[in-house]
Formats: sequence, structure tokens, C-alpha cells
Amino acid sequence: MQKKLVFGAVAVLAGFSSAQERVLTVVTHDSFNLSKELVQAFEAKENIRVAFIKGGDAGAMTNRLILTQQNPIADVVYGIDNTLLARALKADILAPYRPKAAALLEKNTLLDAKWRISPINYGYVALNYDIAWFEKAKLVLPKTLEDLTKPVYKGLLVVQNPATSSPGLAFLLATIKHFGENKAFAFWAALQKNEVKVASGWEAAYYSDFSRNGGAKPIVVSYASSPAAEVFFGDGKTAPTANLLLAGSSFLQIEGAAVLKGAKNPDLAGKFIDFLLESKTQADLPTQMWVYPARRGVALPDVFAFAQKPSSAQSSSLTPSTIALNEKRWVQLWTKTMQK
Repeated sequence: MQKKLVFGAVAVLAGFSSAQERVLTVVTHDSFNLSKELVQAFEAKENIRVAFIKGGDAGAMTNRLILTQQNPIADVVYGIDNTLLARALKADILAPYRPKAAALLEKNTLLDAKWRISPINYGYVALNYDIAWFEKAKLVLPKTLEDLTKPVYKGLLVVQNPATSSPGLAFLLATIKHFGENKAFAFWAALQKNEVKVASGWEAAYYSDFSRNGGAKPIVVSYASSPAAEVFFGDGKTAPTANLLLAGSSFLQIEGAAVLKGAKNPDLAGKFIDFLLESKTQADLPTQMWVYPARRGVALPDVFAFAQKPSSAQSSSLTPSTIALNEKRWVQLWTKTMQK
């Protein structure tokens, strides 16, 4: 979710050993990351090579998999989440696979009774703000979502397009859950008039538009764990960003991995899902992608003290079935609203 992909090319090139060696192709969103040593150990254990394909933001990746389902580009996918699962299930691109660690997963992360997707990690889409920007501007922080539509906050917010971005869709769903459908789109119309910036995906919003990284927007839709990542990659002590945990502004996002229908190596795809759910791999996820492990009993690093979990009043979720029934229409309504 949080960190840019930094080792994918290494993983693609690693592990050539023989002409008989099998290649497992894994498609992920751009923010996927794991320690190279773990991937190499998995390759050695299975005597295979793992080739990673970056598929863009999770929304764009899912759309690409649907468009290529007659000739799958990979064996296994990581990064389809509860906001996007409805698209994947409707398109019937996922094959059932029950992982070995199924009984050890957090119950609130389970997404599909048929195990067409296995939960790997979870986190919270949330508003982040640039502390120094607000201090310099001497501007009081908004206290409600409605405050973001006020003139004093004009042009200060960047969000992601829900048609192409999983955090963008999650934030849209959060507003619908909080306000109800009609009031939610009235809220979005007010945001549009207040010059909200819409980015194609999380990377563009956070690394180009967010003022913390040289952009012009001091409030961004990101993750509740983002301040912890800033500490980890900064001085290790202080966070330059913080969460803006307004009522109804956060959304529980659960990411999973799945075998793709028509995969050339479905057996290896299943083994990769099991690998992602091993204790060592799960313990690697928090400081690689700034997420919480789906497997119970995995210790979190100390820096996660800066990763706030929103309260029940601040966070929300919708069932995949509710999303399945409404997502297409909601995204169309959002697009129409934002084009006015």
C-alpha cells in the first residue's frame, strides 16, 4: 500500500539455474514490496524463478486482468482488495484455493467463503495532512468531512479517482457509508466546487501532489499507517505527517492474493499464496508495505506506534456484496458529479 516497488527487477532476474526451471509470474500493484531475501528463499525452496509484473494502481491492475482474462498475464495476483473484489468475481477471473494457514487468519479479514481470494494484509485508507504546512499557514485543521468543502480549505485536498484507484474507491465508499448515497454525492459536488484535485492513483497523489513531497496539496487520501512510514524512512523519531481521522473518513481495506483462472502454473500460484501467509513473510509486511498482517499472532514493529487504527466512529466498511451491487453505479455517479 505505502511503499514504492524497489526490488521487482531484482526478483525477476534472480534465480536462473537450469533449462528445466519453472517460472511463476506474479502480477501486483505498484506498491507491492517484500524483502528480496524472502523471495529468493522461496525460489530456492521450490526450485523456481519468480517474475513480478507491476500492474499499476490496484484498480488499474484489476481492470487489466479482466481485459486479459482470455490470455492471463500471470499465474497469481496480489493486491485485489475488498473494494475491487466485486469486479474480479463478476468477471470470474479468480480460481479457488484454500491456503494452508486458513484457520490462522483474522476472522474480520476473510473475504470469500469459496476462497477465490485469500486475505494477506489489511489497513485503513485515511486522510493524512502535512504538519509543517498547517503550522506555517496557521490554519486550524478541519474537524469534519463537511469542513473540507468550506472556502478556507479550497484547493487543499487531493484524492484518487475511484475508477482507477483502490484507495480512491475506498474513500468514496467511506463517504457513502457516512453520509448516505444522496448526501455523499452532494458532498462530492461541494468538494468539486472547492477545487479538490483528483489524481489517477495513490502514487501520483502522495509523491507528486502532496505538499510533504513537493506538491501543492497539504491533505491527501492515503493510509493511517503513512505517518509510521514517514518516521521509519525519516529520522526515526518524529512524524512530519499525521492522520486526519474525521468521523466517517476512513475505510478498512483488506488486500488479498488469488490464483488466476487459466494460470499456466496454478500449483505454484497456490504455493506463493502459502508463502505470503507464512509467519516470516507476514512479519515482513508491516515495514515493507505499511499494512497489518492478516495472520494472527504476528508481532508489529515499534514504529507502528505511529500507525493509528481509526475508531469505529472514524472508520467504516461495506460488504463485498454491497459493493458488488452498487460499485459501477456509484463510480458512474461520482464521475458525472466531478465533471459538472
